[in-house]
Amino acid sequence: MLIAVCSLKSSPGVTTLAVALGARWPGPEVPVVVEADPAGGDLMTRFRLSSELTLVRLAASTRFRADQLAHHAQFLPDGLRVLPGPVQAEQARAALGLLATSPSSPLRRAGDRTDTAVIADCGRVDPDSPALSIIRSADAMLLLARPRDDELAHVALKLEAAQRWSQRPCFVLVGHGHRVGYVSHELRIPVMAHIPHDVKGAEALCGQGGSRSGPNKSALGRAAAKLALSLRGSLIASVPQASSQPLLASVEQPCQNGAGS
Repeated sequence: MLIAVCSLKSSPGVTTLAVALGARWPGPEVPVVVEADPAGGDLMTRFRLSSELTLVRLAASTRFRADQLAHHAQFLPDGLRVLPGPVQAEQARAALGLLATSPSSPLRRAGDRTDTAVIADCGRVDPDSPALSIIRSADAMLLLARPRDDELAHVALKLEAAQRWSQRPCFVLVGHGHRVGYVSHELRIPVMAHIPHDVKGAEALCGQGGSRSGPNKSALGRAAAKLALSLRGSLIASVPQASSQPLLASVEQPCQNGAGS
């Protein structure tokens, strides 16, 4: 399966949630987090990863060999497989441009494997984003936003278009602000999950803060685990079928493509 994580405004923690989902993925699929942010990546510097195995090298290799994702992934201290993006935005956009023009995306090919769950961090997205091809090919899109008036105003303006980017768009709130019920009522869409503002949990996820328990016992980790379980369950249970009406689903009725779970 292939899951795209993105936002429409600001930086509500797309990379952090992508890594948290990978760290708490319920399995049995092996999760791989791919940093496909056109603005450049953070994982390489955050975890002091190699600059050799990155999105840039994957994009170049797809022209010559088949599925290369597994060969390019690196490991975080907790064992999570990641493919970091380049720090520079120019390199990131160039790599994503190559992936977009490839006959078959290596992310999609890896996501088609029954033993792999690819979680793509697509950063902030607009209609001209080079990461949009990844989102369109994904099995689900997690659209993140902070529940604040300024961000929700932008979401309201772009939501109709964003819903057409994915066959299974899911709305996720991150951090402090309005209550879930208020946001759902104002935007007239269900909210799949609310991820709490958890600085210590984010630090533990990044190997900082001196925590030995990692994200497993943090509020962020628990919320990510619940979201991952709900998302995986809906993707496994759903029966693919054509639908012209995108669905934004709640935890009670997880993301699906018009089919009952």
